[in-house]
Formats: sequence, C-alpha cells, structure tokens
Amino acid sequence: MKKVLLLTAAVVMAAPLMGCYSPGERAAGGAVIGGLGGAGIGALASGGSAGGTLAGAAIGAASGAVVGAATAPPQRCARWGYDYYGNRTCVAFYNY
Repeated sequence: MKKVLLLTAAVVMAAPLMGCYSPGERAAGGAVIGGLGGAGIGALASGGSAGGTLAGAAIGAASGAVVGAATAPPQRCARWGYDYYGNRTCVAFYNY
C-alpha cells in the first residue's frame, strides 16, 4: 500500500515539470495522473481489492482527462494561410 501512495505522490509532484501545452497532451497527462491517484485512493478505500482499485483508476483517469483538457492554455497562430475558398485560416500554432 505504501508503494502505491509513494508512486502517486511522485507522479503528482513531477506533473508541473511536464511541458504539455495542447489540449490533447494535457488530457493525456491528466488521465495518467488522475488514474494513478484514483487507483491509490480506490485501493485505500476498498482495502486493497482489485475492483475498488480499478474503479478508482477509471474514475480518476476520466476526471483527470477532462480537467487537463479544460486547463490547456490557448493556442496562438504562428503562420496564416488561405484555404481553397480564400478564407484566412491558421496553418501553424505555437504556445506561450
């Protein structure tokens, strides 16, 4: 049980060091962190049963993905172009 909590704490502390900028990257990182945290909490709450651990991991991963995607910084356009109809569109993004 201590190993699960130690691993969860290590991942949570390392999360701010990751350079995730796009909503997809943030969702994936949030899912990993949420899944590990949810697995640890589910294992504690269920007394170490596999069902509780898996349920906690699934709920944590889903909520982590939603929160991660919602907190992504806005993307800025680095290069503008035109589509087939002459509408101006962004063809390359960069993040601050």
